[in-house]
Amino acid sequence: MKLEDIMDHNPTLLKSTDTISLAAKFIMEHRYRNLPVVDEAGCYIGVFGVNCLLRLVLPKAALMDQGLENVSFIHESVSDLHARLREVENEPITLCVNTEVKTVTPDTPLIETLMLLYHSKKSIPVIEAETCKLLGMISYWDVGKSILASEVE
Repeated sequence: MKLEDIMDHNPTLLKSTDTISLAAKFIMEHRYRNLPVVDEAGCYIGVFGVNCLLRLVLPKAALMDQGLENVSFIHESVSDLHARLREVENEPITLCVNTEVKTVTPDTPLIETLMLLYHSKKSIPVIEAETCKLLGMISYWDVGKSILASEVE
């Protein structure tokens, strides 16, 4: 079985010019953990995800390198977090796109892809080998659906 047979060929994606607010809307409405991001030419850039949203609403002191080890004394309300999100909602998603997510090509062996899924715990972008074009995404759900639908020979 090839990755092309089980990957999602039409994933929801974001453009590099989309705003934090639009990305948050997609993520929350559909319960996505990460969405692929492409530039104007459809070239894969990285992923935008829930971790970015959390980073944007957490107090800066909680995120500093070698900063606070205990944040239990910080008492903020949901309104405080909302206000912090409103400060960046019109910024482009490139503010915190993760460019370090591993990718695969359509000819990547299935077992190698499963190992990447297992270790990364994230959906994996499938990129055209000769270009940077995003061809689709492969997730646990895609693989699981294919395994469950497969007949034993």
